[in-house]
Amino acid sequence: MIIFRRSFYLFLLIFVPLFGFFAQASEIPERHLRLFKPLPEAIESASNPITDAKVVLGRMLFFEPRLSRSHQVSCNSCHMLDKYGVDNAATSDGHRGLRGDRNSPTVYNAAGHFRQFWDGRAADVEEQSKGPVMNPVEMAMLSEQQVLDTLNSMPEYVSLFRKAFPKSNPAVTFDNFALAVGAFERKLVTPSKWDKFLAGDQTALSPAEKEGFLKFADAGCPACHMGAYLGGTTYQKLGIVKPWPNQTDPGRFNETKLETDKMFFKVPSLRNIAKTAPYFHNGQVATLDHSVELMAEHELGKKLSAGDVASIITFLNALTGELPRDYIKPPMLPKSTPQTPKPDLSE
Repeated sequence: MIIFRRSFYLFLLIFVPLFGFFAQASEIPERHLRLFKPLPEAIESASNPITDAKVVLGRMLFFEPRLSRSHQVSCNSCHMLDKYGVDNAATSDGHRGLRGDRNSPTVYNAAGHFRQFWDGRAADVEEQSKGPVMNPVEMAMLSEQQVLDTLNSMPEYVSLFRKAFPKSNPAVTFDNFALAVGAFERKLVTPSKWDKFLAGDQTALSPAEKEGFLKFADAGCPACHMGAYLGGTTYQKLGIVKPWPNQTDPGRFNETKLETDKMFFKVPSLRNIAKTAPYFHNGQVATLDHSVELMAEHELGKKLSAGDVASIITFLNALTGELPRDYIKPPMLPKSTPQTPKPDLSE
């Protein structure tokens, strides 16, 4: 009995302090959290206030395939709301099966980004929503007038536009289309356990997730992946320290024609990153662990151990948020009328 007690006291003296050490090791110092903040409930815009009428209309327009020339492609085709806002393809199918050369990023939380598209060519989600509709490789509508003819051909849409934009005459305009879709997208937010932790719930993250954040912070990742969206706030060169292996797409250079913009892209958000593979602007990286390794090597000049990569991914998984299931339910759409333009699969 005496031997047992001595062994027990020895255990307390040696291992209990160690347990305390490991618990403290996974605690996150406040200074590491200053660059971050929780998601808002909705991403407000002074130029496009969110109203129920706009949201109802915007949801329908988001799911509306007749806003494509073939009647086969909607916003939701490439940005599937029940799949974290992506289609998990390197590039997406568009008109007649054509594909663009860039990956379709998630629409969740995107309204909070400082610019839209990989190259930042759109200022906000309202401007962004117009692009795919008119893009010949995506929804391929021939003109804004064709979009308006389609919407005006269905009395339900005319009524919904008038309700959403009572001061606008006519109510059915391409700008109002964009405002309605934008209002809907501004409520596509996905809070996660990370947000609960930032709000003060110290138990929201597991010790392994906290340790993963510390690895993430120590590696230097928050230099680009910061703020409420852990990204989406800056442009950054892909290959700061070591040239990126594939430079076929020069990024913002295509828009600005400035040599200094070669290989610069908008920094993507890490929200829901575990659900939005494949990765990067061209969708050519299939797995999250490879993405972390590439970022460390080419952006930070570091070679991470397999254990550190796994730990960082544990944290990244904590950024997977809750989908707003009721908000994203596909709506009933109006029936076509004899005036509705017919599907067109021509080039």
